[in-house]
Amino acid sequence: MSALAETAARLRAAYRDGPIAPLRGVLDPLDATGAYAVQAINTTFWQATGRQIVGRKAGLTARAVQRQLGVDQPDYGVLFADMRVPDGGILAAGTCLQPKVEGEIAFMIGQTLDDPAMDGDALAAAIASVHAAIEIVDSRIADWKISFADTVADNGSSAYFVLSDRGVALAQADLFSAGMVLELDGEIASVGAAAAALGNPLNAALWLARTLAERGDPLVAGDILLAGALGPMVELSTGSHVAVTVGGIGHCSFTYGEPRS
Repeated sequence: MSALAETAARLRAAYRDGPIAPLRGVLDPLDATGAYAVQAINTTFWQATGRQIVGRKAGLTARAVQRQLGVDQPDYGVLFADMRVPDGGILAAGTCLQPKVEGEIAFMIGQTLDDPAMDGDALAAAIASVHAAIEIVDSRIADWKISFADTVADNGSSAYFVLSDRGVALAQADLFSAGMVLELDGEIASVGAAAAALGNPLNAALWLARTLAERGDPLVAGDILLAGALGPMVELSTGSHVAVTVGGIGHCSFTYGEPRS
């Protein structure tokens, strides 16, 4: 087994056995090529077990999150159907190792985006609707002591996500100044704005769509694109109720385990 394949297997085992040490012995902290190779190995493995890809997530698009994690560039991960939590639903406690939550904007894609040179107008024409979103991020790396390569290899430190049931048309959405409020058990825990995602969530989406097209694995009709955090991550505890409101776009929520009495 190659070193990258062994690293991929260790990350898969961590979902069951608990966090592992950073991957410094195999991946240089800025080794994007090796890290995406590990991610691809696990994506192929999971698809072979029947998991269905439903989109992609852009990560590390907010400077606040980059500062938290000590990185300075975006990344991406894969979204599978079994990662989606219904709006207003319950995510079973214990399904994550060291979860945090972020408020985001998501785009539903209406047509294939396979041109690496696409411009913003082409992207906008392909967006079917815009939604408020929550990403439940997690790390299989102990204590979140991650480098860029660690989080990329670990599928963008992804875990689960929630979308608002209702979306709005792109023309109705203020994707620059829309405010985001994340509430934890009714208390404001994180605030931000749409501009936090590379200046505009459409910029983050365009970066991701072009990157995937260049790799020959484009977004297609029906895909979900999470465009990155709009404010700082917040730690998630069992029993917590999380709600996100994005001004002019929508509201969504979930509870991590049974609600607290």
